[in-house]
Amino acid sequence: MPTDALASSAAVPYVLAVDFGGTKVEAALVDADGRLVEGSRDRRPTGRTATVPDLEASVGGVVRAAYASLPAGGTVIGIGIGSAGPIDRQRGLVSPLNVPHWRDYPMRDFVAGVAAELGLDVPVTLEMDGVAITMAEHWVGAAQGVDNVMGMVISTGIGGGLIVDGRVITGPTGNAGHIGHVEVGDIRGEDTFGNPYALEAMASGPHTVAWARQHGFTGGTGEELAAAYAAGDAVAAEAIARTGTAVGHAIASATALLDLELVAIGGGFSHSTPDLFDHMRAVIDNHYFPFVRKVRIVPSALSSEGPLIGAAALIHRAHLLP
Repeated sequence: MPTDALASSAAVPYVLAVDFGGTKVEAALVDADGRLVEGSRDRRPTGRTATVPDLEASVGGVVRAAYASLPAGGTVIGIGIGSAGPIDRQRGLVSPLNVPHWRDYPMRDFVAGVAAELGLDVPVTLEMDGVAITMAEHWVGAAQGVDNVMGMVISTGIGGGLIVDGRVITGPTGNAGHIGHVEVGDIRGEDTFGNPYALEAMASGPHTVAWARQHGFTGGTGEELAAAYAAGDAVAAEAIARTGTAVGHAIASATALLDLELVAIGGGFSHSTPDLFDHMRAVIDNHYFPFVRKVRIVPSALSSEGPLIGAAALIHRAHLLP
C-alpha cells in the first residue's frame, strides 16, 4: 500500500459541526464518539438585525476557525449543519424565523464553498436543529437505548425533532418535529409570526419574559426571570407554571400522535428552574390515556454541547437519516 494511503487509513475521523440559531452560530470538530475537540469551538453572532454579509461572515468565520483546530493526524470526513427552521433539506435552503434577512438562503452551498476554499471535498449535510439535537440525545445523551424519542429546545424559539422506531423522521421538506409551532389549546401568547396560539408564542424564553413583564415583572431576560423565581416572586412563578403547562400539553399531543417513550429537553430557558419540568409532568400525569402518561420528560444530558454533537451526528450517524 502506498505511503499516502497508509496515512489516510490511519487518520482519525472528525466531523466539522455547525449549529446555526437565532442569536449565534457555532462550529466545532467532533470525533466518532461524540466528543468535541478541545479548543475547536468557535462562536459568532447572528440575530434579527444581521445582514446577509454579516451572517456569511459569522458562518464562514466559525467554519474556518474550527477547521484550523484540526489535530495532527486527523481528517474531516464531512460537515454537518443543524439550522433553526424552517429549512428545505432537498435544496439546502434555510429560512430561520428569528433571522429575517435569510429567507431561502442557500446555506448548504455556502458552507460547501467555504469548505472548498479550505481544500475540503467532503459531504455537507443540512438538517433542522431539532433533528440534530434529537440525534445527539439518542447517540450519547439522555435518550440512549430509546427508539421513540422527541428532542426539544426551549430557548429564543422552540424547536424539536423526532426519532420513531429508531429512525429519524424529517418529512419531505425537513421540518418534521417543529413542535414550537403546534397550537396549544386556548392559552394565548405573544404574536409569533401572526399566531399567538403557537407553543413558541407563549413558552419560548423571550415570550415568557414578555408575559411576565405585562403582569408586573421588571426584569428583561430569562436569567432575571429565573432569579426572580428562585427568590419567590409570584409573577415569575406564574410565568414558569404557564410555560411548563403549555409545553406539557404540546408533549401530550405529540405523544398521543406518535406513542413517544421519552422527551429530552435542552436550551437555555429550560434551565430556568427544575420546577419547569414538574409543570410539564403534571400535565402528562393527568392525561386520560395511559399510553400518554408513560412518556418520560427529562433534561438534556448534553448541556450546551448538544446541538454541535447533533450536527456531527448527521455525518457520524447518517445511517439513521432517511
